Amino acid sequence: MASVAVGGNSIGDLLLQEGLLTRDQLTAATAEAKSSRLRLSYVVAKQGIVPEVEVTKLLARHFRMPAVDLTKFEVDPRTLKLIPGEVAAKHIVLPLKREGRTLTVAVADPSDHGLLDDLKFITRYDLFPVIAGEVTLRSLIERHYETAGNEQQLQNLLKDMEGLDDDVEVVEEQADEVATREQIDDAPVVKLINGLLTDAVRRGASDIHIEPFEHEIRVRYRIDGALVEVMKPPLKLRAALTSRVKILSQLNIAERRVPQDGRLKLKMGNRVIDFRVSTLPVLFGEKIVMRILDKGNLTLDLSKFGFEPKAEKDLLRAILNPYGMVLVTGPTGSGKTTTLYSALSRINTIETNIMTAEDPVEYNLMGINQVLVRNEIGLTFAAALRAFLRQDPNVIMIGEIRDLETGSIAIKAALTGHLVLSTLHTNDAPSTITRMIDMGLEAFNVASAVNMVVAQRLVRRICKSCKEPTTYPDDVLASLGTEIEQFRSIPFMKGRGCDACGGLGYKGRAGLYEVMTLTPALRRMILRGDSAAELRDHAVTEGMLTLRMDGMMKVAKGVTTLEEVVKETAS
Repeated sequence: MASVAVGGNSIGDLLLQEGLLTRDQLTAATAEAKSSRLRLSYVVAKQGIVPEVEVTKLLARHFRMPAVDLTKFEVDPRTLKLIPGEVAAKHIVLPLKREGRTLTVAVADPSDHGLLDDLKFITRYDLFPVIAGEVTLRSLIERHYETAGNEQQLQNLLKDMEGLDDDVEVVEEQADEVATREQIDDAPVVKLINGLLTDAVRRGASDIHIEPFEHEIRVRYRIDGALVEVMKPPLKLRAALTSRVKILSQLNIAERRVPQDGRLKLKMGNRVIDFRVSTLPVLFGEKIVMRILDKGNLTLDLSKFGFEPKAEKDLLRAILNPYGMVLVTGPTGSGKTTTLYSALSRINTIETNIMTAEDPVEYNLMGINQVLVRNEIGLTFAAALRAFLRQDPNVIMIGEIRDLETGSIAIKAALTGHLVLSTLHTNDAPSTITRMIDMGLEAFNVASAVNMVVAQRLVRRICKSCKEPTTYPDDVLASLGTEIEQFRSIPFMKGRGCDACGGLGYKGRAGLYEVMTLTPALRRMILRGDSAAELRDHAVTEGMLTLRMDGMMKVAKGVTTLEEVVKETAS
């Protein structure tokens, strides 16, 4: 790291040739650079042997790169987020400005081409490197990324909260009075937590992550399914932040060894938003994740979910059946619960008795009898289901079929005149059938009871404010496992990145759906013991769209990008 090679010469040789230092000065500076493991250009500028501006001009001439005077440059905080602080500090780089898909970065060592490749991968932007003085660059990186930057972020967030005290209130119930008093005395911590909660709700986040590490605390929001870092509060607040959240969630602040779960409410004007809180002991404290349950964002209209016409018609027919089973499958966070709530909302009438067993109950729905499953006292899904059958139900929803016992009771309920809705964790609709049989349920019961299986995923929507056409190389299209010619007519779109979407190119989410109705032919195949692949092939011939097919239709409509569909679906 002692010197930068320039066209076969070191920076020291060039400084000598230009007459900017003497041989003795070079010898002393080189020794200092080696012992401190710093660049020679940094040492001579730091010690005042050569003015930093002269070193920068010299490097700019020999590398044929533009130089920039950072003292006259104001860096946008949003641009800073494109390069993580640890990367900027390690490699001495600073993002300066973003124009379209091009990011201008100031570098101290223009000979490090590998660094530029790494930065391009990290930022997903085309890079325009400029040379800057390393002394000034290090100073700016420290000022923008380290504690001062974190304190400023904290102050900015608290400033945003000013004047909102009347509209924002964390609804506290009885908790540990001594601990509560101690925490309320610390106004910055109270305001910071209130600020995080309200800021996350306003930005449409689904989760807040507060993560303690050895030298920092990291706060991230999950927005449209992707985690985004929002701030790093001062490390000294680590214990106070955890205690404050635990008090609001009515958790035991003295217990730091085991995970805990709780809830809190936030009143914003006339809205009351629920947060589901989970704490987990980690190496340097407790990680806190808060799931935001905002009924204002809950869409219960199935027609707005993005189902294709035939799939939507089939689903409505299935949930309007007086009996049978409808299953929704997919990974955690794929919107299964929202789909089930929407189905229940569609059939929630004064003549219908609807019972649900959930773990946890995410939203309180008027007119529906919701039961919170509590395994520690024996109130399991199976126990709740047995009790439901003595409560004269019309419709039963089971949060998840996890075992043979729950599955057996659910199937019996579906076969004896009840509509049963539930979820499973499988990759697609056909494999749900084989999963139930592998669980130990009889094939003839599964074939008779199940009316429909819906597999779903969520993909990010292209931002409408910066949507633009794009193309993909043939090798990328060929890797999708289908004929390239099928993609020739698709008008691919992408988001360029703008202020409306925070430079991401995405804003909001859309669903992909695989709706498999169990026709008589499919029921016969189940009884025969056919595989999931054979069930899928036959369902496709009957008009079922696989998740990938539905995704490609969303791509063709300009709803999402090819990358999102490939990421979430199998070919």
